[in-house]
Amino acid sequence: MEHLLSIENLSVSFETKDGIVHAVRDVSLHINKGETLAIVGESGCGKSVFCRSILKMLPEHAKITGKILSQNQDKECDIVKLGEREMCKIRGTSFGMVFQDPMATLNPVIPIGKQITEGIQLHKKISKKEAEKKAIELLELVGIDNPATRISQQPHFFSGGMRQRCALAIALALSPKILFADEPTTALDVTVQARIFDLLKDIQKNTGIAIVIVTHDLSVVARIADRVAIMYAGKIVETGTTEEIFYHAQHPYTWGLLGALPSLALKTGELKAIQGMPPSLINPPQGDAFAVRNEYALAIDYTTPPPVFSLSDTHKAATWLLDKRAPHIPAPHYAQKNPF
Repeated sequence: MEHLLSIENLSVSFETKDGIVHAVRDVSLHINKGETLAIVGESGCGKSVFCRSILKMLPEHAKITGKILSQNQDKECDIVKLGEREMCKIRGTSFGMVFQDPMATLNPVIPIGKQITEGIQLHKKISKKEAEKKAIELLELVGIDNPATRISQQPHFFSGGMRQRCALAIALALSPKILFADEPTTALDVTVQARIFDLLKDIQKNTGIAIVIVTHDLSVVARIADRVAIMYAGKIVETGTTEEIFYHAQHPYTWGLLGALPSLALKTGELKAIQGMPPSLINPPQGDAFAVRNEYALAIDYTTPPPVFSLSDTHKAATWLLDKRAPHIPAPHYAQKNPF
C-alpha cells in the first residue's frame, strides 16, 4: 500500500520555565493512501502535538527532530527541514486540519463563503466567481443545505454541528491528500457526532482522501478507523488494524482503554478504570512509562524501555510481556470480547 506520509523517529520538545517537556518521543509511523488512522490515548499523551508537528503549527520554541517524509509535487521532502514559506504551500494542498472547536477556526465576523474562498484564491489563479462556485460545491459536499444562500452568512447563523461542517469545507478546499481531525466532535452532542463521522466516511469514499482522527474515545475508532495507533506518554505503544486492536490487543495500556469503555460496562456490569495519571513529560520515567499504572508490570519495566515487537505485518506493540523470557499473561476477558 502506498505511503502518503512516513514519520521516522520523530521527537518534539518544548522548553518551559519548569524544564523541557518531551511531548513526542521517538515516534515512527506511516499513513497510507485512502485509509483512516486513529491515534488514541488519554489527554496529555502527545496526540495533538504529534499532528500539529506534521503541519509545523507549533510555537516557535518547539524543537522538532527526526524525519517527516511527504510526497510533494511528485518529490519526497522532509517537512522537518522546511521553512515557513515552503510550509505555506503545503498546508491546505497536502494536508488539511479540522480542530476540536469550530469557533476557534472560524472568524466570527467574516461570511463563511469568504473564509472558504480565501485559501482557494491564495493558492490557485482563479476568479472570484469561480472560487465562490467552488465554495458552494464544498458546502454542499459537507451537507450544508441551500449553500448558495448560506455562503454569505457569518458563523453565528450556524449550529455547532454546521460550524464544524463549515470548518471541514475550509480544510477540504484545496483537495488535500491527508485530513487531520483533532477531536472534531468533542464539543458536539452524540447524535451530531454520529452525523459528522458518517460525513467523513462519505467524503473519504468520494474523494479518496486519507484521514487521521485524534481521539481518546475507542468507540469512535470502532466506527470509523481502518488502523489504530495507541499513544501513551509521547510514544506509540501499539499499532494494528482495528480488528487487531479490539480483539488481539497486546499492550496493557490498550487493555486498560478497552476495559474503560462504557459500552463494555453495559454488557459486563464492570467499568474498569485505569488507576493513576499519565506521567509528567518533563522528566519521563526511565523504563516503560506505563509501568507504575500497570498491574502486570515486570521488574525490567521500571528500568528499561521495551523494544517494539512485531506480531504481524500490521500489528506491533512495545511491551516486555511479548519477550520470550516473560511469563505468559493472557489478555483480560474484557479485551477479548466485542464491546459493541
